[in-house]
Amino acid sequence: MKKIFISVFLIFAASFFVFAYGDKKIDIWDGVQIELPSGRPVNMFLFKADTDSSSGPTPAVIILPGGSYHHHGMYNEGKRVAKWFNSKGFNAFVLRYRISAAGYHYPAMMEDVQRAIQLVREGASEYNIDPNKLGLIGFSAGGHLAAWQAEFCNRINFLSDLGINVKVSLEPNWVCPVYPVVSMQDDIYHAWSRWSLLRTKKPTQEQKDMLSLELQVPDKMPPVYLVACHDDKVVKFENSQRLYNAIKAKGHDITFAEYEKGGHGFGMNNNKFLKRTHWNEDLYNWIVEKGFAK
Repeated sequence: MKKIFISVFLIFAASFFVFAYGDKKIDIWDGVQIELPSGRPVNMFLFKADTDSSSGPTPAVIILPGGSYHHHGMYNEGKRVAKWFNSKGFNAFVLRYRISAAGYHYPAMMEDVQRAIQLVREGASEYNIDPNKLGLIGFSAGGHLAAWQAEFCNRINFLSDLGINVKVSLEPNWVCPVYPVVSMQDDIYHAWSRWSLLRTKKPTQEQKDMLSLELQVPDKMPPVYLVACHDDKVVKFENSQRLYNAIKAKGHDITFAEYEKGGHGFGMNNNKFLKRTHWNEDLYNWIVEKGFAK
């Protein structure tokens, strides 16, 4: 128990020091009557593009780090990702959404991602971004959150349920789930993510189906760029395969960048996998092709 406490403390401490260097910290629920039992604000961190603001609005991306819905990989899957997008002319926002380690479960994190999209789009002028070029990228559990928003953005509006007047679309223009948690079904689910999300080791079949993304593909959703490796020992590759097949069966726009070796958690660290595959450059080329870069 002592080791677990120390590990969790170090995770939160690392997150604080890493994001002390962002260009702006945004409390996404500031001024909104919402229950936050832990007393901690929910922050989103802006990292500005490496371009002159006088050149006009930039594209934007909201980044959702992984961590089994329990903690956040704020450096490898947060800041590193933001700085890379900055180099491509994007203003990047890293969302530290609510997690189980702080006492939160479904639908808190879904509320957070919808609120983040609302604030970025409504603050387009302040942040110097093009609201019609807003992407969403997530890693592992963050990939589940990103894909969930892609599927439910036109079906569930938690903000309206909270009494918030939403004047912008909550649909991202593109979505990239990277080695995502997808299914809550017993044969391939990621145990820690499912528990963190649903706060039970024995969810009902209805709960499992509701959050199994391969079962929830709508008739309309934004373009998807899916990334996963066959040798992933943390989240079974079958998760991504099922999601790809389900989206493809609906006739939607999806590209699946699948790799034989690479495992899980590579993020955008300057590691062997990134150097060998340049997977992020392939993603950027896809974004350009879709018309969502500057």
